Amino acid sequence: MSIKYYKLFDLLNRRGMKKTDLLEVVSAPTLAKLSKGKTVTTEVISNICNFLNCQPGDLMEYVPDNKTE
Repeated sequence: MSIKYYKLFDLLNRRGMKKTDLLEVVSAPTLAKLSKGKTVTTEVISNICNFLNCQPGDLMEYVPDNKTE
């Protein structure tokens, strides 16, 4: 299982913003984590939602592992 943040970067693109605009509310290492699909805290998600005036579901998607049983 993993969380994908492509929705965040799509949202930024649709608003004419760049990833670096997020540096107003997150650190550079945190932005790198988001870009690589790594784990971030709910505080980070909250800060981004406040900055972009959106909901967490607008930023990320849960993608289950493709396990066969």
